[in-house]
Amino acid sequence: MNELDDLLLRINAMKTRLDACRPLIGEHVQLALDIEYTFESNRIEGNTLTLRETDLVVNKGLTVSGKSMREHLEAINHYEAILYIRDLTSRNAMLDEREIRNIHALVLRGIDRDNAGRYRSVPVMISGSRHVPPQPWAVPKLMEDYGLWLAAESLSLHPVLRAAEAHERLVTIHPFIDGNGRTARLVMNLILLANGYAIANIPGDTENRRAYYDALEKCNLDGRRADFLYLIAGYSLSSLRTLLERLGAT
Repeated sequence: MNELDDLLLRINAMKTRLDACRPLIGEHVQLALDIEYTFESNRIEGNTLTLRETDLVVNKGLTVSGKSMREHLEAINHYEAILYIRDLTSRNAMLDEREIRNIHALVLRGIDRDNAGRYRSVPVMISGSRHVPPQPWAVPKLMEDYGLWLAAESLSLHPVLRAAEAHERLVTIHPFIDGNGRTARLVMNLILLANGYAIANIPGDTENRRAYYDALEKCNLDGRRADFLYLIAGYSLSSLRTLLERLGAT
């Protein structure tokens, strides 16, 4: 048994414990975890709102002095996108191209109305990365293939691996002008929620952000997914453990 298989067994055992505690997951626990996820996912992309400020913006409707309007909108939009993927989960809705564009539209709502929910029409480069995303003319076909993969081939994977690979494949295509990372993490977590797992929250501090981007770079440049799959599985296990701790079930 390799390290990833061992990690998946630990995740499965932790999920069994979570299933037994599921009735204990109240509104306040879920709200706190969703705010933490919003804070960390935005921090990965450079948003400077603190966890407390993120909570004040989302839940109290307050503005934070010295922070840009974009940063406020990123917090509000991301939280609304979490509510959206939770709603999709509750309705057993199919994850397809249309829903991915809907999620992206929420991420960029009020920030970039021309590009929210729309595939990019221009070439892009990723700062700090050697990966060159596909040309814009290739994006529609790549996304069509991605949707087919989600609907068929990916279903044979362990849910955590399916979620991680869905994340990586979407980021590698880089179909949008902006908001690709947040959208990919939301798609990943939609898959996890739909299969009864906790949201996998990737910390946005320097060390974790570097590990995350380095693992993605290996996927992007030569298709080596092992490090990225293991990394996401680790965050999934950590998030399950955190949720159980919040429920007093450790």
